[in-house]
Amino acid sequence: MALRRKLFTTTTLAVALGAFGVFASAQTSETPATDGTKIEKGDRKGHFGKRGGKHGMRGGGMGMLRGIELTDAQKEQIKAIHEANKPTGENEALFNSIRETRKAGGTISEEQKAQLKELRQAQRAKMQAVHEQVLAVLTPEQKTQLEAKKAEMRQRMEERRQLRQQKKAETKPADIN
Repeated sequence: MALRRKLFTTTTLAVALGAFGVFASAQTSETPATDGTKIEKGDRKGHFGKRGGKHGMRGGGMGMLRGIELTDAQKEQIKAIHEANKPTGENEALFNSIRETRKAGGTISEEQKAQLKELRQAQRAKMQAVHEQVLAVLTPEQKTQLEAKKAEMRQRMEERRQLRQQKKAETKPADIN
């Protein structure tokens, strides 16, 4: 009986250690990059949470360029454009303070609302300038590919919108007179 208990305990311990090892290795694994180098944990795309972006810039800046063959020089130029146009710390601090005020249930002043509106307009203008700079890096063929991707995305969005409307119409109860 004691031998059976020891065998059972040893087997259970071995299985538990094996399972722990698998889970631990899954937590620390790194995603390999396409060029053979490893991507560090903070450098992975999509690490900003559910909304997929930080500071209102969704998609990490090069999302629409996926699938378009860029040269290494173009990639470096685009990366430099994005680095040069990162949000400033003071703008981020203002956004955070207003967000915290709203989360706490407080109200923001008219002055803060005006500042927020001004910052958003400046951010839109900056994003538009970045977009134009990135387009200037692309060749005419790459711009054509980008436009085709945009048209395809618009088509998919329209199909999804129509599907949502159909489902909404199907689930809406009929009027009974």
